[in-house]
Amino acid sequence: MTAIPANTRPLEGPAPRLETPPGATDCHIHLYLPGFEAQPGGPDIAELATPADYAKVQARLGLERVIVTQPNAYQLDNGALLEALTQLGTTSARGVAAVTPQTPGAALRAWHEKGVRGARIMNLPGGAVTHASMLEVERLIRPLGWHLMVQFNGQHLDDYLEGLQRIEGEYIIDHIGKFMPPVAADDRRVDDLLRLLDRGNAWFKICAGYEASVTGGPRYEDVGAIARRVIAHAPERVIWGSNWPHVGVPREQYPDDAEQLDVLLEWAGAEDRRRILVDNPAALYGF
Repeated sequence: MTAIPANTRPLEGPAPRLETPPGATDCHIHLYLPGFEAQPGGPDIAELATPADYAKVQARLGLERVIVTQPNAYQLDNGALLEALTQLGTTSARGVAAVTPQTPGAALRAWHEKGVRGARIMNLPGGAVTHASMLEVERLIRPLGWHLMVQFNGQHLDDYLEGLQRIEGEYIIDHIGKFMPPVAADDRRVDDLLRLLDRGNAWFKICAGYEASVTGGPRYEDVGAIARRVIAHAPERVIWGSNWPHVGVPREQYPDDAEQLDVLLEWAGAEDRRRILVDNPAALYGF
């Protein structure tokens, strides 16, 4: 068994400038638990990240609820996700799992009891379930009221747009559309995203701007311009996530978690921040 280093990064620090309202929700983290190994096809596990570790980050940021997303490292093995949800409890935590068209209905129902409410579609390297299976997975999870969490390079939105338009249930456009590199806020593909939101079943997640931004933090002006336009257009369809523990980038590029939250001070007004952090996640995840 490969030894995985413990999480040794500082988990505490100065509070964010943004004072979060009660019920504030982090809609995107990953957890890596002892005893669960990376699976073939996914990236290695850089370090452990446990519910106890995240609790320190959560307290620092003033957050109360969390959505745990299945990491690419575990591919189709949702064991660590389900164990994490068991530890966290359904009062304040939900999960997004890797689901295939062959996943048995009995398994889905058992995962639902654990707090799973979504299925991850990842169209970037290392993704366990891609756009090719998206519509089949969506039909499978729709009776449970689950949503899809869909990630792709927004530069290639034309390749995915027809499929997204065919989704009948709820789905999330992940990581600020993850335009790599970022495009102007008035780009036609951002227009397409707004039209998807106007259909009433799409959500837009403010998350991990550092993974796509060229201008860099803490302001992330390039991806921020896209985020501001989306929030102004449809604040009732936007959620936020930290993407902790940030292992998709080299350790020296890990962002400060407080800065990831404070982007909302510039990207959204006070009323919209409450929607993004509290009301919208509560509606989507059933808190």
